[in-house]
Amino acid sequence: MNILVTGSRGQLGYELQKIASTDRLHQWYFTDVAELDITKRDAVQGFFQAYDIDICINCAAYTAVDKAEDEPELAHLINATAPSMLADAALLNKALLIHVSTDYVFDGLNHKPYTENHPLAPASAYGRSKADGERLLDAHGANTIIIRTSWLYSAHGLNFVKTMLRLGSERPELNVVYDQVGTPTWAADLARVIVIFADKYDRNPVKEIYHFSNEGVTSWYDFAAQIMELGGLSCKVNPIPSSAWPAKATRPFYSVLAKEKIKSRLGISIPHWKSSLIKCLEELNG
Repeated sequence: MNILVTGSRGQLGYELQKIASTDRLHQWYFTDVAELDITKRDAVQGFFQAYDIDICINCAAYTAVDKAEDEPELAHLINATAPSMLADAALLNKALLIHVSTDYVFDGLNHKPYTENHPLAPASAYGRSKADGERLLDAHGANTIIIRTSWLYSAHGLNFVKTMLRLGSERPELNVVYDQVGTPTWAADLARVIVIFADKYDRNPVKEIYHFSNEGVTSWYDFAAQIMELGGLSCKVNPIPSSAWPAKATRPFYSVLAKEKIKSRLGISIPHWKSSLIKCLEELNG
């Protein structure tokens, strides 16, 4: 099949490129905004038709959480309007759209893992833009799979793990919030799951939402402390409440995602976040 990956220069796109480099089953097309602006309807439909796209994996997103508070229209354009344009093209081409979403579509006030059918209640402009994107796709006639994830990191690009490693090598101590709880996700693990969905696509009607993160639960503080320990850094990590680290956008205090559905559907086991963190650090250390 012909597979289009948008936002391919990001963390997830990078991991998909690594998988595609050894894949002989499919023809892959990797684009970022320079090659395909997904906010331009004619460009999107033209690309789908020119390359006869069977599957589109949408990794493109506006992810600047705090900046989105000042740019809600731009966040909505990229995170909601553009995915609906991809769905329009997918419908015309009888293709599947696999769209990546986020834990930020929930309010973060739960006390147990969020299931796929939990009501959307975003608490930030970024979260609202992603929730709006989900609603548009849910109402669309195209074949769509939405995969919500959380705390994404990899050896590529900007992310919490690489920031902690950099700051941990520069400073004797760091303050990190302890009262925001969730699960880190190694982009390589998510990429492999997305490819499983692509391999299984049989052109039958599909309209599904799944959750994927690594297993386990942690706080940003504990995550940072583990990064320092495994990274061999002596930087001390101090736990602080969110109130001591004010941010423009509201962050979820609890964003653990229930993953029973995806494990049952694909027949997979998911690595614990510490195991995947070790693998990522090994990759970073070359």
